[in-house]
Amino acid sequence: MNRRTAATQVRASTGAPAAQSSIARESAHPVDLHVGQQIRIRRMQSDVSLGDLGAGIGVSLQQVQKYESGKNRVSASMLYELANCLKIPVSKFFEGLPDPETSQDAIHATKIDDRIAYISTAEGRRLIEDVLLLPARVRSRVVALVSSIVDEEMKEQSDVGR
Repeated sequence: MNRRTAATQVRASTGAPAAQSSIARESAHPVDLHVGQQIRIRRMQSDVSLGDLGAGIGVSLQQVQKYESGKNRVSASMLYELANCLKIPVSKFFEGLPDPETSQDAIHATKIDDRIAYISTAEGRRLIEDVLLLPARVRSRVVALVSSIVDEEMKEQSDVGR
């Protein structure tokens, strides 16, 4: 059973709204998730707020959030409007996707890079902005501290799993 079929069956068997939104995100096509992530990244690079982008393309800021999360697909005409508003080529939204001509299953194998997705959140941006305010020597110590915490957490998880 493929992932979409499983997600459809789960959606039909549960009435829990939280489960449905989680399943809907999981069943979104990887390209839709990638395009949404690219919209968020390009918007942030252009220093444009959700509200300003929404006003620029004629939709609400909630709709822009749905595009960015991959919850709602973006039509070709809306991609054109987004690119126009952000003053970038439409192709920027597809950067990082494998070429479908060179790889048959590339679209299905495409996954969102969790690091880029985290950086594009408010928490991720705040973390990076704060770390960049630190002197280089202190930044190195912060990285070492975080790495140490991760190593400890991974060890604890592996001990629990035994």
